[in-house]
Amino acid sequence: MSELIVRRLRVDLKPSLARHWNGSDAFRTALFNALSMSFPAGEQVFIDAMRRGLAELPAGQRTEFESEVQAFIGQEATHRHIHGLFNAHLARQGLVNRWESRILKRRERMQAMGARNWLAVTAATEHFTAILADHLLAHPQLLQGAEPRLRDLWLWHCSEESEHRSTAFDLYRALGGDEAWRLRIFRVVSWHFGADLLRQTLHNLWRDGAWWQASTWFSAWASLFGPHGLLRLGFGPWRQYKRADFHPSQADGSAGARWLAAHADLAPPVAARG
Repeated sequence: MSELIVRRLRVDLKPSLARHWNGSDAFRTALFNALSMSFPAGEQVFIDAMRRGLAELPAGQRTEFESEVQAFIGQEATHRHIHGLFNAHLARQGLVNRWESRILKRRERMQAMGARNWLAVTAATEHFTAILADHLLAHPQLLQGAEPRLRDLWLWHCSEESEHRSTAFDLYRALGGDEAWRLRIFRVVSWHFGADLLRQTLHNLWRDGAWWQASTWFSAWASLFGPHGLLRLGFGPWRQYKRADFHPSQADGSAGARWLAAHADLAPPVAARG
């Protein structure tokens, strides 16, 4: 089991965001804005899944998982709150969050599903966030020139995603989740996550007025398929989830741990005073 820490992020999100806050780059800004738009509703799905999963464990196993699951929930609740503040700025800029409504509809359809299905969805989606986390921590080019407070926000979020990458997976296994269903749900989540991220990013660019600018698409190609491209370098880690012997802990999460240790004053434990 992992020892997770719930932290509070000391980043001031009251001042407005620059329209192209990510290095004056329309595409990179639109991509990260799209990701943020998914988080408040998505994180709530994860929280609900973990609560249901923990409740269905036998008493002895519940004790084993309880501390880690509660810390996972605390971390995700903090992410949900912070990105809610971030997204409020995007709404004031005229961007429209279409992704959230699709998540909420799927969440409604999931109500009748058992906890293992919820956890399979959570574990699969957490794999995507862990891939993004590893990529950003190793290849900061995607945040090059970003407003410092927003760069810190994303790297903090990524570091915590790396830290709790195994929790949903382990709880799914503890509830008897099988491999065939894990992989089936992963294929479904891969389709929805990829399609939704693309649709929201393109919609953000349309609303922003950057759709017809050549620089937008040069940046898109470089960001996704260039030497440090997210899709180019992320395909291998994505494919690893399909291995029969896969476990999230096989990935190297040391970069996130180092970032959190080096920025303890920016993201201290919630129990800290001062």
